[in-house]
Order: sequence, then C-alpha cells, then structure tokens
Amino acid sequence: MTKQQANWSPYDNNGGSCVAIAGADYCVIAADTRMSTGYNILTREYSKICKLADKCVMASSGFQADVKALQKQLAARHLIYQHQHNKQMSCPAMAQLLSNTLYYKRFFPYYSFNVLGGLDNEGKGCVFTYDAVGSYEKVGYSSQGYGSTLIMPFLDNQLKSPSPLLLPVQDAVTPLVEAEAVDLVKTVFASASERDIYTGDKLEIVVVNAAGIRREYMELRKD
Repeated sequence: MTKQQANWSPYDNNGGSCVAIAGADYCVIAADTRMSTGYNILTREYSKICKLADKCVMASSGFQADVKALQKQLAARHLIYQHQHNKQMSCPAMAQLLSNTLYYKRFFPYYSFNVLGGLDNEGKGCVFTYDAVGSYEKVGYSSQGYGSTLIMPFLDNQLKSPSPLLLPVQDAVTPLVEAEAVDLVKTVFASASERDIYTGDKLEIVVVNAAGIRREYMELRKD
C-alpha cells in the first residue's frame, strides 16, 4: 500500500487578467474585477489595479495575498524615496524598484504577475511586463494572467510591435490614439471573458495621461 500524504501549498492563483497599452502621450492599464479560487468566485468586485505614483499604475494577477504584500512593500519604499528626494518616483524608476523587490524574494517569490504602466520623464507612455521573480522588459503593450494566452495573440495581430533586435532601436509605443486603445482593451476583454472562466464580471480601465488618472468601467459576462 502506497503512503498517502496531504499536499499543502503556500500559494493559490486567484485568476484574472491584466492588459497595458502605451501610446505617444498616454497609457491604458486594465484588469477584470473577478477573484476566484478553483471553481469558486470569491468576489466580483476586486480591483487588481494599484496606483503607485501620480504617473505610475500597476495591475497584478496571481495570488492576491502576495500582491497585497508587494503593494505595501512598494508603497513603503516609495514613501522613503519621497522623503529622501522630495519628489515622486518616475515610472522607469518604479519599474526598476519592482524588479529589485521581486528578485530579492526569488527563493520564495511573490506569486504575482505584474504589468506596470504610466508616463516616463518625457510624458510618453511606457509599459513594463514582469515574471514572478523580477525579470522585466519595456514593451509597447502586454498582458498577464489567466486570459493572457487569449489576449496576447489578438494584441500582436492588431498592434505588431517592432522587433527589439532592430537597430537603431525602434520606439515601442503603439500608433493608436487614446480612444482607440480604450476600445481595443474593451474588445479583448469581451473576447477573453467568453472563453476564460477566471476572467469576467467587470472591466476596470485606468487611463494615465498629462491631465492625470481617469477610470472607466465596463460590464463583462457574469457566468
């Protein structure tokens, strides 16, 4: 008779999908509000988007307890930075801080999959995409979470970012105007929620531009 034992994991995956698109003078970050475990929906009203600075926003899927711990750590580090430098962190600086914070925990990682978006020092949109241990890349658009396997091919087809191997280095920002990017995000989430049981209920869209941060919502399917 084989010995049986209970397997316990410190991690869970609470599902959800995140998308970010950078434009010439804006950045759109979006995520659904469903939080699940297994086949259970824990809540239909959970925001996965966190404002880190005036021009920098992070969307995270994965294990939401780890995401909360990560957000608290970044907020504390940002507060120290503001006291020391008397200014807010730029989006590229916050991107590096997030990478360092994730890498520091690489032997017992934060089980979170993040996209960070905002405006850089020149007012141009920027998006950074991460794995769980801090490896990151600056891109024109990205997706993380359960629905990313459905969303990324659609974004690749519509936006076709330049190869990072091209020289001179091409600008990664997308050619869309802000309203077109918001419409594209609504389309990809409507599509993903049809096939992915962990994506749905409501879509939260955050638009970062020179005027500040604006939020929009759209209903998704509830089943």
